[in-house]
Amino acid sequence: MLIADRILTAQLRNSAKQVPISIYAPRFADGMNICEYVIGWPEGERRSFGAGVDSVQALHSALLSIGIELYASAYHKSGILSWEKSGEGYGFPVPKNARELLVGNDKVFDG
Repeated sequence: MLIADRILTAQLRNSAKQVPISIYAPRFADGMNICEYVIGWPEGERRSFGAGVDSVQALHSALLSIGIELYASAYHKSGILSWEKSGEGYGFPVPKNARELLVGNDKVFDG
């Protein structure tokens, strides 16, 4: 079950492309709690998950994973990925050892 979504934008040469992020309710599977998510990159979907001892830890892990995927992407590195305003971040946390990557409001509120 979808519990949250966000739309980012990748400003490509000739057009702006939506980059939807979908987060699904944590569930118990394979002996752990997992929280699946999908990032709809322009070249195709990337499906992954965060895992944890309970559903809260799984959700937190998924949010951190999304954050690091966004900040490690070629779209971020080239400056063409945005959420509300270019250069203001994406509204997802990153692990402590990646906080130097944060920009804009992400850096202010999570850095």
